[in-house]
Amino acid sequence: MLEIKNLKVRRDEKEILKGVNLSMNRGEIHALMGPNGSGKSTLAASLMGHPDIIVEDSSEILIDGINIKEMSPDQRAIAGLFLAFQYPIEIPGVPFLEFLRISYNTIMKARIGETFRPLSPYKFKQMAVSKMKILKMDESFLDRNLNEGFSGGEKKKAEILQMSILEPKYAILDETDSGLDVSALKIVAIGAKKLSEEFNIGILVITHYKRILEYLKPTHVHLLKDGVIQKSGGYELAEALDQKGYEDA
Repeated sequence: MLEIKNLKVRRDEKEILKGVNLSMNRGEIHALMGPNGSGKSTLAASLMGHPDIIVEDSSEILIDGINIKEMSPDQRAIAGLFLAFQYPIEIPGVPFLEFLRISYNTIMKARIGETFRPLSPYKFKQMAVSKMKILKMDESFLDRNLNEGFSGGEKKKAEILQMSILEPKYAILDETDSGLDVSALKIVAIGAKKLSEEFNIGILVITHYKRILEYLKPTHVHLLKDGVIQKSGGYELAEALDQKGYEDA
């Protein structure tokens, strides 16, 4: 279980999260909605250990009962946490395939131990290509540099591909729907849902809009407003927020 307990954080001397509480089991899909400035992306960054965010001592972030609050981002990834960025950055000179392979081998060796045998470039590429089919990604993407020259939709597909390869316990999708056209949105959302079901991944999707949720069909929806979760419910809450807006929630 991923548990967020009394999460209070500051950034640039400003209090942003004022006591967030949320629990998510593996295999569940949760949606976090709210207006601009409510702290949604700050929550995502806090979970992954962004160095500019100050977390209060009384706050806890637990994965299967282990407090990861003092862990570095790479240690959190090894523990089973994954973040798909709202704005994935381009990294010229870093081959996409090699980035994926090194990430996979490093994390799996840390999780499994010395018995893990790193995949060769050939075997890893076979695995990556098989997973790319879920996202309808062309194999030629693997010959490019990380996100360099990728469209908005291609970057978001690349993020979900990383999730499929690293097989985390819990994934945070930070406004993955932003910048996607209708076709790309459907492919990314259906791909994420399939991965959740196949690998028992708990997903927390952060979004302003209901459109991605029509494919993900979350069973839990939370409204984050003024730094706290003010309301939680089922999919009907997302529908109500879509119809009435956040002010009337």
